[in-house]
Amino acid sequence: MQRFETYLKENLPRVPSFHPIYEEALAAMLDAGGKRFRPMLLLSIVEAYAPMLYSSALPVALSLEMFHTYSLIHDDLPAMDNADLRRGHMTLHKRYDETTAILAGDALNTDAFYLIAKAPLRDDVKIKLVELLAYNGGSRGMVLGQAIDCYFENKPLDIEQVKFLHINKTAKLIAASLQMGAVIVCLEKKTQEELYAFGIDLGLLFQIQDDIIDATQNEEESGKTTKNDNDKNSFVNLLGLEESMAQADTLAKDLQRRFEAFDEKLKTALHPLINQYLHRHKG
Repeated sequence: MQRFETYLKENLPRVPSFHPIYEEALAAMLDAGGKRFRPMLLLSIVEAYAPMLYSSALPVALSLEMFHTYSLIHDDLPAMDNADLRRGHMTLHKRYDETTAILAGDALNTDAFYLIAKAPLRDDVKIKLVELLAYNGGSRGMVLGQAIDCYFENKPLDIEQVKFLHINKTAKLIAASLQMGAVIVCLEKKTQEELYAFGIDLGLLFQIQDDIIDATQNEEESGKTTKNDNDKNSFVNLLGLEESMAQADTLAKDLQRRFEAFDEKLKTALHPLINQYLHRHKG
């Protein structure tokens, strides 16, 4: 984690110009912290199977964090969630203005692919990485989830539709992070597919837990705007708090069973990251 954090701070966007806040705005939300969950999933797999490729994988890990951060910046905009707080800091549109926030998100989205293109990895590997990030983060993934989330505010969905929403909005990028790590170290296709499927359900668990946090924690505890899901199709709004916690427990048990079937290298690599989510909903 520290190695990635150091790399991130050394490679924040540098775009000198006479614009007074542009460069600062590009770096602000990246530098504000965060769990770094997606890049750490990718790097843990690389470290387990091909530690010699770790340095070469760092730009790809940073591209994931950039892409995720762009999505948060846009998610917080007045046109979407209209949030004031993210990662314990003022959201970009509050700190600067809405135009700056939109453009910073646009820049981080595009720069994510530039980082992959320039990474010291084989061209065929980089093309596959670009494909995975674009597929899972674009119109067939995260953006679709966000579109459904925004369009159906105040219009209740059924449980399968809510799962579809969150598989796209949240889970696909988590699943892609695992698969991208597997692609860098050339794991066989079957293992890649198992990791992706595991990541989808891990992402769903992540979202249910996030909904529970939104309903039960204040802004100081969570570091972001809470009690902001009242009009949203969240699991807590649909199922209630108790049933959401029961769903999280069932999903966590299934993920634990599947996790135990992974090979030892994979289990050792992912255990510290994944274990906290498999048990976080309890109490």
